[in-house]
Formats: sequence, C-alpha cells, structure tokens
Amino acid sequence: MAASDKSVDDSLYPIAVLIDELKNEDVQLRLNSIKKLSTIALALGEERTRSELIPFLTETIYDEDEVLLALADQLGNFTSLVGGPEYAMYLIPPLESLATVEETVVRDKAVESLRTVAAEHSAQDLEIHVVPTLQRLVSGDWFTSRTSACGLFSVCYPRVSQPVKSELRANFRKLCQDETPMVRRAAASKLGEFAKVVEVEYLKSDLIPNFVQLAQDDQDSVRLLAVEACVSIAQLLPQEDVEHYTQILQLVLPTLRQCASDSSWRVRYMVAEKFVDLQKAVGPEITRVDLVPAFQYLLKDAEAEVRAAVATKVKDFCANLDKTNQVQIIMTSILPYVRDLVSDPNPHVKSALASVIMGLSPMLGAYNTVEHLLPLFLIQLKDECPEVRLNIISNLDCVNDVIGIQQLSQSLLPAIVELAEDSKWRVRLAIIEYMPALAGQLGQEFFDQKLRGLCMGWLNDHVYAIREAATLNMKKLVEQFGAQWAEQAIIPMILVMSRNKNYLYRMTCLFCLNMLAEVCGTDITTKLLLPTVLLLASDPVANVRFNVAKTLQKISPYLEASIIDTQVKPTLEKLNGDTDVDVKHFASEAMAGIAAEMALDIFNVSVPPIMGKDSTILAAAKLVVEPPTTANTNSVDS
Repeated sequence: MAASDKSVDDSLYPIAVLIDELKNEDVQLRLNSIKKLSTIALALGEERTRSELIPFLTETIYDEDEVLLALADQLGNFTSLVGGPEYAMYLIPPLESLATVEETVVRDKAVESLRTVAAEHSAQDLEIHVVPTLQRLVSGDWFTSRTSACGLFSVCYPRVSQPVKSELRANFRKLCQDETPMVRRAAASKLGEFAKVVEVEYLKSDLIPNFVQLAQDDQDSVRLLAVEACVSIAQLLPQEDVEHYTQILQLVLPTLRQCASDSSWRVRYMVAEKFVDLQKAVGPEITRVDLVPAFQYLLKDAEAEVRAAVATKVKDFCANLDKTNQVQIIMTSILPYVRDLVSDPNPHVKSALASVIMGLSPMLGAYNTVEHLLPLFLIQLKDECPEVRLNIISNLDCVNDVIGIQQLSQSLLPAIVELAEDSKWRVRLAIIEYMPALAGQLGQEFFDQKLRGLCMGWLNDHVYAIREAATLNMKKLVEQFGAQWAEQAIIPMILVMSRNKNYLYRMTCLFCLNMLAEVCGTDITTKLLLPTVLLLASDPVANVRFNVAKTLQKISPYLEASIIDTQVKPTLEKLNGDTDVDVKHFASEAMAGIAAEMALDIFNVSVPPIMGKDSTILAAAKLVVEPPTTANTNSVDS
C-alpha cells in the first residue's frame, strides 16, 4: 500500500511543481515553466494532460502578457500530447480564452494556434467544437473576441456543411458591419483570405458587398485594408467575368476609382502599392479603359509619398500593358505625367522615378528613346539630388541595349565628374562602385580620355574608405581592360605615388600594388611592382615599412623562387632587424608565410579537406621557423 501511495505521489510531482512555479512571484520563473509544458505533458501522459493539465491552464489565464504569449505558442503544438487529432478539441477552451485577452500579440498568437488546431480536427469535430467557438467569439461582448474571430473563418469554411457555411458568411457580414473600428479593420484584413475559400456565386453576392462597404468606411485604416482585399477578389473572379466590362464596373472598379481619389493619402498610397497586382488581375482591356486614368491620377497626387510609390510602378505598369497598343498608351497617357515627375519638387519622388525610368527604353524603341526619353535622362543626370544621378547611371544598361552608349557619353560625363567630386564621401564611394561597369560600357578609349584621371584622383582622397575602394576599383579595371593596358596606362601613375611626401599616399601605393599583382601576372609584378616595394623598405615612416613586409608576403606567390631568394628575403631580414617592434613583427610573419608557401611548393603538400589551406601553411611555417628540438625528437622516438 505504501509503495502504491509513493508511485501516486511521484506521478503527481510534475504537476505540483508546475503549479508552484506558475504561482511564483518571479515572472521569469513562470515563463520558464510555461516553456517546459511539453516536457510536463509527456511526464503526465496523454490522459492526465487532458484531464488535469489543460483544465488547470484554462483556469489560470490571468498572467503577464509574455507568459500568456508563450502559453498560446505552446498550445498550438500540443495536439500530439493530448492524444492526437481526435482529442484536439481539448485545446480549444484555453486558446479561446487567450483569444479574448487585451494584448494584441497574445490574441494573434492564440488565433494562429487555433487555426493550427482547427486544421487538425476532422470535418465532424470541426462543426461540433470549432464552429461553436467561432460563433461565441463573434458574439462576444468585448471587441477583442470579435477581432480574433475574423481569423478563423477561412479555416472553418471549406470543410463544413452548406447550412453552416451560410451561417459563417452571415457572421462575417456582421463583423464587417461591427460598430467598433478595430473589428471592421480585422474583418477587412481577412476579407481577401476568406474570399479565396468562398464559392464564386457567394463571392459576388456576399463578399463583394462587404468589400464595397468596408472601402467606404469612415476610418481610413479600414479603407486601406479593403484595397488589399480588392486585389484578392479581382484575382479570384473567373476570367470571363474579369473580362466582362459591365460586370466589373458594377462590382469592383467604381470602388477602386473612389479609393484612388480617397481623402486619406494612406489609402491612395495603398492603391499605388497594389496597382500592378490589380492590373494583372483585371486584364488589358479594363486596364486601358479604367486603370490608366486612375494611374494618371496617382502620378499627379498631392502627396509626395503617393507619387513616390506610384513612380516605382511605372516600368512594371507599362510592361503589363497590351502589346498591340503599348507604345501608344505610354507615349500619350503615361509619358506626359512622367515628364512632370522628372522635375518634381520632392527628391524622393525623383529618385524613385530615376530607378525605373530607364526600363521604358526597351518598350519604346530607339527612335522614341532618343526623341523623348533621352532629354529626360539628361535632366536627371544634372539633378541636384545625388541619388537621382546615381540611379540613372546604375541603370544605363537598359539604354545601352537600345541606342548605344555613345549618344549618352558626352552628356553623361559632366554628371559623373560632379558625382566623383561630391562633398559627401558616401556619394563618391557609390560612384566608384559603378565605375568598372561604366568603363565597360564606355569603352577603353573613352575611359582613358575622360575618366582615368578621376580614378587616379580617388587614390589621393582624404577619406580612407575612398582610397580603399579606389584600389579595388583599379583591380577591377585591369580585369576589364587587361594587364597590358595596366602596364601602359595606370601602373606608371601609381608608382609615382611612392614618392609622395604624405606617407598615407605611399601606403595607398602599396595597397594598389597588392591588388594589381593578382591580375597583372609574374612578369609585370617582377619588372614594375617589386622594385618600388623594395625601395619603400627604407621609408622613414614605420607604418610604411611594416606594410612593405605585408606586401612582400602578398605578392610572393606571383614571384619566381630565385627572385624571392635574392631580393625579397634579404629585404625581410633587414626589416626583421628594424628598431620598430611592429616592423619586426610583420617582417617575421612575412618570412614565415613565404617559407611555408615555398615548402608547400617544394614538397607538393596536399591539403586534407578537414584542414584549411591556412592551417596547413601555418603548420608548415612553424616547422620551418621552429624546427623540432632534440628533446621533442627523443620523446617522439620513445
């Protein structure tokens, strides 16, 4: 009897611990207890979890929001712990209570878990347990329960009987007409989701009237969510309905036109954001007749945020126009408004347009591009806003494919020069990043004549980030034009920097030589780069000398062994005896690294996959610099 009592006590221990921790004053302790619910449920077993743990949790939902949030999250994954889908209904009561709390994030997580649990119910259990829960939430006194109810319709509707479906549609209509704005907002946010599971005939008779009502709501937060639902509804209508002009006018488009001219800029902004999606849903004919005027209206909107949003859609909207009259629509209905945006007073609008306007060129062809778009590009290239100029330069490929870059080059150059000398270093940095691609488009001859001086000037910039980017830019240019071009065009100019009075520029020269050795090959590195590096080994500034050591290590893979032995090693040995501690340190590291590289070459050491190359080189270097002692050898032999 005593043994039996002891086993009962042991089995009750987990739930007792949970109860104690959930009642603890420390919030973190209660939170940790909730996060261990699955472990406790496993200890209790499925039956006791259903009969003891779940009722206890249902009765104690009065805690801090973070504890309730963790509980709502845990219960969504509890189906297997209560015995599987046939017992999933036991999880409904605590989740229903959590779906009515005041904190939004807790309610949202509870609804998410309810949706998960509801999907695991059989169709019969869904009607018996989940649908009544949904109806209780719909008829709740507090708005919190009614907002949560909106998220459950799309899960329940597809798997219930026709009479229940009718009730659900009526309940959703009731929520769309709720007196509380938060409930109507929740209904509007779920309208598109619910529309995807409702039959087409009821979509027209029930849900579209709901959409029209929500789109005319006195709260702009409700109206803007209705715009998203409009796109979903338009996508769901059968093609024959979408293409039927009269029917669409009667159903959706009047409300959409009203939203495009809504008194709230946030609603108009949402229309602009969703415009291309709606265009794809309704087809080319309705786009031509109804959406083009609405698009024009948005392009001249009074609010800059709306104009900027719709400006980013110009390219995609034009690309989705009917191909038979695409050019005509763009030239007559879109381009005049785009021309106004080019000189818009707001820089964000101009920048947004500049990011997409070049994409119109392939649609309009060479003649229209030269006659109508090119003047707009040139205006933007001279714009006072650097972002506008950068967006144009970064999208030149589109125009280059249509008319060739030569027609732009003469007008392009002043804008590039201005960006290259901009007072903001981030602007200069951005144009450096575009320079290799721009050089490839303009060609070597044009680059040498007009832009090479700019690239060399960046190497002498007073901001380190610019000098660093300029060295990488040199490497990319050599990759573009070849080592022979580098030997003739830029290496002599870089070597001159080694004699600059400012030590920072002498260091920049070393950084350039590091980069160029990778792309110029052994001959140029040995003949042109190495002598300058060796010359700087006697520099009076220690920072330059230790960078010489680092440079010699980096360029050594591109030098022959005889050159390393006769020129590089003696220089490093000299630096290793330098009076400056840092110079000695980096010289020693360089000697070890070069020795390791040479050891790898001589003995053809293969690198195991589990070791990196760096690890192997380090090990080889250690053996070269620190040969095994006699004591170590003896210990190994023994």
